[in-house]
Amino acid sequence: MSNDDGFSDFFYAASDGLKLHARIYGETNTDGWPVACLPGLTRNARDFHEFALYLSSKAKRPRKVIAFDYRGRGQSDYDPDITHYNVGVEAGDVLAGLSELGIEEAAFIGTSRGGLIIHVLGALKPAVLKAIVLNDIGPVIEAQGLAQIRAYLDRAPKPKTFAEAVDAQRRVHGASFPALTDADWARMVSAICRDTDAGLVPDFDPALVDTLADVDFSKPLPDLWPQFDALAAAPMLAIRGDNSKLLSAATLEAMGKRHPGMEAITVEGQGHAPFLETGNLPQEIADFLDRAEDKSK
Repeated sequence: MSNDDGFSDFFYAASDGLKLHARIYGETNTDGWPVACLPGLTRNARDFHEFALYLSSKAKRPRKVIAFDYRGRGQSDYDPDITHYNVGVEAGDVLAGLSELGIEEAAFIGTSRGGLIIHVLGALKPAVLKAIVLNDIGPVIEAQGLAQIRAYLDRAPKPKTFAEAVDAQRRVHGASFPALTDADWARMVSAICRDTDAGLVPDFDPALVDTLADVDFSKPLPDLWPQFDALAAAPMLAIRGDNSKLLSAATLEAMGKRHPGMEAITVEGQGHAPFLETGNLPQEIADFLDRAEDKSK
């Protein structure tokens, strides 16, 4: 189903029959690798709207962009079995969507959880990964950062109006994101909330919060260095928010040493995770994809 907002809605069935959704931007673009955008834990395809518009219509080499709603997020169905809310199942869902679209290889952009899914894709189907952009995520997740995410989800504000929602997000995250403008905060709320008769609500299955219940934040979280090392064949750009509590500067440096040729960007005035549509990031990411594709020819 097409609309006038620069994208079309794509619905498909997961392997277990659940109805899933993605947005497709630049559907007729064929010059260059398509780009798959994978959002964070509770986020959805709308996070990438402005960025996807740039890549699909304003970049020097406009690309087809597919932005996914994982199961339980956005316009995808909620899963009655919350154990299916895991990166392995979600990686399979992404591959199912790409297969339905006839896409055998793509560049992947993963924000937070989306980057973890990319690590899984490297094990499941490495040939699908032509280039990788990791947005504020790496093989070592700082427990402090994940604990902050769970604490926020546990006591997430329940605003009744859009203005209250914007104020709430600024109160909670403003110290980590001094670079954001009023328009940025408003765009964030539009992406993460949906309007209901009861007011604005987060656009994800509340049961997602329960998937973090058993994590022991007093102990180091398991790392993914073997999975990260398996991504060495794909050109990589790693982005870190200067105020991030989830991806440390030390981990970013170690990633560069283990992945020769990895490019890195630190985004000033932003935390976890940087807004990809802000500043020069759209052009820098587009240029990275162009360089990676040109070198592969």
